Amino acid sequence: MSVLILGIESSCDDTSAAVLKDSFVLSNVIANQQVHEKYGGVVPELASRAHQQNIIPVVNTALQVANIDKNNLSAIAFTRGPGLLGSLLVGASFAKALSLTLNIPLIEVDHMQAHILAHFLQDDQNKKVPEFPFLCLTVSGGHTQIVKVTDYFEMEIIGKTIDDAAGEAFDKAAKIMSLPYPGGPMIDKFAKEGNPNAFKFSEPRIPDLDYSFSGLKTSILYFLRDQLKQDELFIEKNKFDLCASIQATIVNILMKKLLIASEQTGIKRVAIAGGVSANSGLRIAMENASNQFGWDIFIPKLNYSTDNAAMIAVAGYFKFLQGNFARQNQVPYARQSGR
Repeated sequence: MSVLILGIESSCDDTSAAVLKDSFVLSNVIANQQVHEKYGGVVPELASRAHQQNIIPVVNTALQVANIDKNNLSAIAFTRGPGLLGSLLVGASFAKALSLTLNIPLIEVDHMQAHILAHFLQDDQNKKVPEFPFLCLTVSGGHTQIVKVTDYFEMEIIGKTIDDAAGEAFDKAAKIMSLPYPGGPMIDKFAKEGNPNAFKFSEPRIPDLDYSFSGLKTSILYFLRDQLKQDELFIEKNKFDLCASIQATIVNILMKKLLIASEQTGIKRVAIAGGVSANSGLRIAMENASNQFGWDIFIPKLNYSTDNAAMIAVAGYFKFLQGNFARQNQVPYARQSGR
């Protein structure tokens, strides 16, 4: 008998709901929050208020698109963390209330694990999914990790950032250049028109498989400060080349450690996940690595790269099969720690 999972995602500024039949996506609805644009970043209090406004219409739309009556659902999966506590509380509270009303199981999902498990989503008949074990570079605004995945919920973080995440580096570089929010996608857009070798920025020398991006941010800041002293229009004149060079540097930092991880573990099945996996430069670098090193690569569809409820639902599906259900008294957590 098929399992119908409603997934709810509210970890940051996107309210999302999805319905899955086993691992097959029936609907995946996302409501973005435009209110943060004028502030140049997500304002937590405004985000939680917007989630409260969006959660009911988003869930209703997901059920309608999937053509599923809520009384036929098998379970409800929700993001427990990491993320913004106020935002997480909205999704968790709604999921708990609905599970009680329908008398069906509640499933808590780790947001970062869900990004990785998004590779097991099916929305066509011939999609290839990774076999275990595989490596996954998980990159977002708040996290940068190399994860060794040996089963659906057996994941070992073998490398991580010691300071800023890659997505944060993109956003901070964009802010320094006074680019519109969200900054990462803007850098990606402008980078396509520029020369990635036009400017050189310092790359960190961090041991083992860990990352650091705070030094790169500082390098960009000081470089632009010095150039603007000589020409106040420097950024505008060199916008495309600057974006291309910054993107190339970040992607190079990410790929160097991923290559070392593959060599050390002997694993050539390699995936990327998280919001930054939508970056075109990183996707091209993965394709090049596949050709050069014989990697079997897995790149998520764009709509499953950024935060979405389909990835929460598929993680919930695999937990449902294990009978791994949540308690009503489980509370959200802001940081991923020891998980």
